[in-house]
Amino acid sequence: KLKFELFDNFYEEFQKENLIFNHEHFAIFQNNTYEKIKILHPTRIRRPKSTNSTQALAKIIHSIAHIEFSAINLALDASYRFKNLPLKFYKDWLEVAKDEMKHFKLLNRALEELNFEYGSFEAHENLEDALKATKNSLKYRMGVVHRGLEAKGLDANPFVLKKIQNSNHSIKPFLEEILQIILEEEIIHVKKGDFWWNFAKDERDDYLSLCRQFKEFNLAGKKLNDEARLKAGFSKQELEELKDFYS
Repeated sequence: KLKFELFDNFYEEFQKENLIFNHEHFAIFQNNTYEKIKILHPTRIRRPKSTNSTQALAKIIHSIAHIEFSAINLALDASYRFKNLPLKFYKDWLEVAKDEMKHFKLLNRALEELNFEYGSFEAHENLEDALKATKNSLKYRMGVVHRGLEAKGLDANPFVLKKIQNSNHSIKPFLEEILQIILEEEIIHVKKGDFWWNFAKDERDDYLSLCRQFKEFNLAGKKLNDEARLKAGFSKQELEELKDFYS
């Protein structure tokens, strides 16, 4: 809560242009994982196949909340770590951080309505690992994280929505609303990642080569959300290449 309040105050000053940029700082790295979360390897986390129980529904919400919490840190880290870039870069990623905080708060509210909270279930550190792996390269950070793993979230959204729609819980309409907000705003986030990936990469760089280089991070869902990815800046050729590569 304090972190969010501090950011809100900072972001208000940033929007008023009351801040002076100093690019001489040394970008440190800190572990951003919430202290109450038990971290497991992704393969050890049991994912509910249905939403028949309140606990199963809460687990699904919790997993999305953890992604959004991690995404806050990723957006803030990008705006802090990479220096001497156009002002638009910092505007973009602080705006993304603001959106991710909104998503997290909505999901956390849903958890509380189910008598759970963020930290009630285990989580993994896949996004945190990607942050570490790309900390020295704007090109890799934008390509792997903000154009890659965030786009994977676009792929997952329809499947999560379908699970929610199969629930008979009274909270279902609220969750459907949250997922729609997340989908619409994450398309914009991925589009920002697409813009800055193209800004940072060399002419000879292509996205499939990035997928090969960072094969430990699967940058596509089991079924691509073609419509959302096209809106976010992917080409039809890239989508076909991704489908072939990850098939």
